[in-house]
Amino acid sequence: MGYKTYTCPIAKRCGGCELLAVPYDLQLKRKQQAMKELFREVCAQDALAVDPIRGMDVSLAYRHKAATPFAPGSRATGGRMRCGFYERGTHRIVYCKECLVEAKGARRILCDVARVADELHIPAYAEDRGRGVLRHAVVRMGYATHDVLLTIVTNGTTLPHAERFVQRLRRLHPELTVIVQNVNDRRTNAILGTRNRTLFGPGVMHDKLLGCTFEIGPTSFYQTNPAQTEVLYRLAIEGIDKDEAGNPETLLDAYCGTGTIGICAAKAAERENCSLQVIGVELVSNAVGCARRNARANDVSEKCRFVCSDATEWMASQQRSAVDAVVLDPPRAGSTPEFLAGVVSLAPKQVVYVSCNPATQVRDLATLREGGYAVRRIIPVDLFPHTKHVETVVHLSR
Repeated sequence: MGYKTYTCPIAKRCGGCELLAVPYDLQLKRKQQAMKELFREVCAQDALAVDPIRGMDVSLAYRHKAATPFAPGSRATGGRMRCGFYERGTHRIVYCKECLVEAKGARRILCDVARVADELHIPAYAEDRGRGVLRHAVVRMGYATHDVLLTIVTNGTTLPHAERFVQRLRRLHPELTVIVQNVNDRRTNAILGTRNRTLFGPGVMHDKLLGCTFEIGPTSFYQTNPAQTEVLYRLAIEGIDKDEAGNPETLLDAYCGTGTIGICAAKAAERENCSLQVIGVELVSNAVGCARRNARANDVSEKCRFVCSDATEWMASQQRSAVDAVVLDPPRAGSTPEFLAGVVSLAPKQVVYVSCNPATQVRDLATLREGGYAVRRIIPVDLFPHTKHVETVVHLSR
């Protein structure tokens, strides 16, 4: 990994990579120390130490998802549509031609969306007035495939010159396999709306994690750093013990989304000749449909059942010990007292808690410990080099 540092001409204004000037080895040491301090009380209570942080061998070009807002041109841009990143703490756009941490070619696609839109006189969205067409663009680059999905976010269903727009983008970027229009006509800071229209290709892309294939649509949740996601998922799966006698073990994949963790766990168990059964619970119906397709694509439909329900309500309807293990990967706000109480009531032998916000995870671990669980392992993973973010996998058991 070494002690090399990197420079970026817009680093101070963008603020996305606030640690870019810090040697990566030192970044990892700081993150390790921060996790030791954060989990100090937990480690003392359960007599363990935080595992060494899992960093990257190459800490650049790891983001396989990139996005840009658009805004009308100004005198400074010679009237050209603005694109790039929001300046830290503002909605002023800082132009970016290439980003060190994004997958190669992603930023060029986004910049060319603005250029082609200008040529075709497709107006950018002016957020202060709520008028204009082009709001954002999001590009996803395949990690283990050559698929590239471009999502054009518009303020309303009308996209002027849509056919010519797509043709020109495809000529400039023949690597594009899917182009989708996403409609967001709300006055909101959220990038994506709920309606999609396929402009080119099958409407979805595919990528692979741990040998499993996953469908990714414009609104699908899929980790930005797939290389480290594989590390994260391996560590999560390691926390799920299988029955040595070969008896069926049941895993509840809560907050399952499109089924990535559960399907990877089912496939791993299959390779080990274990009969793990997965129940994925997710409230978003589109995600559940996608999870079921992903299970079929990976030949684990008989091992994976996906339910469209609130996970807390679903657990309340089950008998005690209806599942042997629970894996949860909640949003940054962490889990809820109701959900954690449901886990304790269900009484699985093991809980694997994957977190993108260790601070809220520590709070939630206190609830699980009060419910009879002990922390067995804490593993930090660096999914976002050159930032202060750390993800953690915690194994617990009764």
